[in-house]
Amino acid sequence: MKRRGFLSILGLAALALPVASAPAQAFLFDWEEYRRTGKRRTGETLKKKTKSARKTEKKTPKYKGREIVEFDSPEKPGTIIVRTRERALYQVMPNGKAKRYLVAVGKEGFAWSGVARIGMKRKNPTWTPPEAMIERMPKYAKWRNGMPGGIPENPLGVRALYLFDNGGDTMYRIHGTNAPSSIGTAASSGCIRMLNKEVVELFDNTPLGTKVIVQ
Repeated sequence: MKRRGFLSILGLAALALPVASAPAQAFLFDWEEYRRTGKRRTGETLKKKTKSARKTEKKTPKYKGREIVEFDSPEKPGTIIVRTRERALYQVMPNGKAKRYLVAVGKEGFAWSGVARIGMKRKNPTWTPPEAMIERMPKYAKWRNGMPGGIPENPLGVRALYLFDNGGDTMYRIHGTNAPSSIGTAASSGCIRMLNKEVVELFDNTPLGTKVIVQ
């Protein structure tokens, strides 16, 4: 009897060995993912996902701010050219160069292109949501008569340059933002957003009447 008991114990120990030798992370899984989808992701899966995320981060260069670039254009110095596909605004300089700023542009269905001029400039501008925006997002109804400038919630940021054409105010602006993470994306309702510190520089260097081309 003692010998049989001893052999039984050895057998159980042998069965346990493969389990004990398996990597600990194979038994770890993402509880949040499991709760949301009902699918279990092991530690190996998590490792692969993390590696993939690191590769994606490497492919997306971090914006380092305004830069001087080579820029061939027939437009005279001072002209502003916005290339919406690039999410970039260029201010033409002499000798084939330009200042290049990363911007946010209009999201799908709200993008605008054309030729205009700076018809007005404002520091700490008041923001008035259009009626169409209020219909889409009723929370803005309280600002129907205008949100005062100089407050963090104001979507126009600290400066605004108003785009006019032959018909008057186009209702589109080049302005700062209270959402700096949107820079480099298609996120606005048609206006061109810039980082606040950069729109201040553009504001100071752009006189009324300056030509603006949005492509």
